[in-house]
Amino acid sequence: MAKAQQFLSALLLSLCFIIAAPLAAQERDVAQGSDAYVYEVDRLQNGAGSQDLPLQLDTPLGLLETFMEAGAEGRWADAAAALDYQTLEAGGDVDREQVAAQLYDLLYRSLSIDWAGLPDRPDAVDTLTSSEDPMAGTPRRSLRVGVLMLEGRPKTIRIARVQEAGGEPLWVFSRQTVANVPALYEVYGPTRFEEALPAPLRKQAFFTLAWWEVLALPLILLAGAIAAALTYRAIGSFRERADEDSRAYGVLQAIHMPVTLLAFAGTFAVVRETFFRLSGPARDVLDPIQILLVVAAGVAIILSVLEALFNFATSRRTDELEAPDNHADRNFYTRLSALRRIVTAVVLLAGIGIIIIASNLSNTLGFSIIASAGALGLVLVFAARKALGDIMASVQIGFAKTARIGDAVQFAGQWCYVEKIGFTHLQLRTWDERRIIAPVSSFTSESFENWTKQDASLMVHIELELDNRADVDQLRSAFRDFVREDDDVIDPDDAKCEVIDQNAKAMIVRFMARSPDPKTGWAMHCRMRENLLAAASRFDAGAGNEPVPAFIAREREVRMDAEG
Repeated sequence: MAKAQQFLSALLLSLCFIIAAPLAAQERDVAQGSDAYVYEVDRLQNGAGSQDLPLQLDTPLGLLETFMEAGAEGRWADAAAALDYQTLEAGGDVDREQVAAQLYDLLYRSLSIDWAGLPDRPDAVDTLTSSEDPMAGTPRRSLRVGVLMLEGRPKTIRIARVQEAGGEPLWVFSRQTVANVPALYEVYGPTRFEEALPAPLRKQAFFTLAWWEVLALPLILLAGAIAAALTYRAIGSFRERADEDSRAYGVLQAIHMPVTLLAFAGTFAVVRETFFRLSGPARDVLDPIQILLVVAAGVAIILSVLEALFNFATSRRTDELEAPDNHADRNFYTRLSALRRIVTAVVLLAGIGIIIIASNLSNTLGFSIIASAGALGLVLVFAARKALGDIMASVQIGFAKTARIGDAVQFAGQWCYVEKIGFTHLQLRTWDERRIIAPVSSFTSESFENWTKQDASLMVHIELELDNRADVDQLRSAFRDFVREDDDVIDPDDAKCEVIDQNAKAMIVRFMARSPDPKTGWAMHCRMRENLLAAASRFDAGAGNEPVPAFIAREREVRMDAEG
């Protein structure tokens, strides 16, 4: 028993050792990893080294706050301590204070600093992020302050934690960031016009706006408005000189407002970039709006021109499209209409993509504006799901060709021609030149008659109420004479005369003949009714007194002898 207890004790001790060994190793790893997480350099070239620093460079927040404070006060010698000039000075002598002033101007004018996101800890651990963030609780030695575009490529403004031999870890603007400052300042710095302004106008008014910016914004808007007014008037003048039935007039009418909008947005952008380069917050708000206006105007011009040319082509060929045997043109213009709607959707999506990419929305205040609009857009899309379904239905009609441009259809009890297939509605022209606007869903979810889908010829029929004593053979003979003599009846042998119903008052006789197309058939239908009624009247007038057969149905009146 004692040996068994000793064996169990030895086994437990072994298990404890096996479990404790990894934990001890882990503790040693933690202890070793507790050293400062920094970039080690032989010498920190920031004009001050790591001793007697004029700025608080121990945390990211301290670096940005003291640097911006020194820049606002014009203490460029102190501000230079926040920059690592190693890469920049490798190419020759550098005016450190000038580069510090340029970097301050870039941060002040062209970026919106996320002050709440800057850690106030030497190790830059983000204590505010959620536990699901992969960087939660992780020390960092490099942070991104912002991004500026240069020659089509993003240039990141970064701060880094560096330590020179024998010194303390410090947060400074990284070497590569400092090396990019002169080139970025050429693009985003003040223009010569701004530099020539009096010093009082360059002072801060409120927020980050200088007094000259407060005065410049209305002037920029005024310049855009003047350009738009002149453009609107010029296009209007060209329209007055053009023939209203010409293609040029239709195009000018279509692009009138889009080109006016482009003139406003383009002038606004040119004046801003040439004379006034606004500071960060104003730039972050205006850039997305400016790009939105320019792209929207460009998209509207493209779509308006396509729409005008398509309408011009189809309106000029209305009679030809409605010709009985012109299936090829009807198919072509219907497919073209569907393709136009697809191109419209592609152009709109491309425009949205250009706005998102060109605005660099993820790094500007405009992202919040567009994000809010996107949330509202989701609500609108949900509310407009029927309209989206109609758009897909219009494309379906275009490719399935169930209703083609120029087709004759029977819709809601009315004879119409299809004039236009839009995104959500079809435009129909009735025989008496009225226009019916019908939702496309009616042509995909409900039945309708298409009289020209395969064969344009149409069996025209009329129904007459005749007296029960009428001699149908006499009228049939008159009907045969009509179909043989009328030029619009394409197959006289196919014509029929049939008694289809009867009641106590009259019998119903139907006469049918084939016409080449619906338009011709309507005229033939009217002539046939007129001819047969005239024949029935002649036969009825020659019948004499009853009981000789009559043709026109009569209302009989029975008189009762009051006394008998």
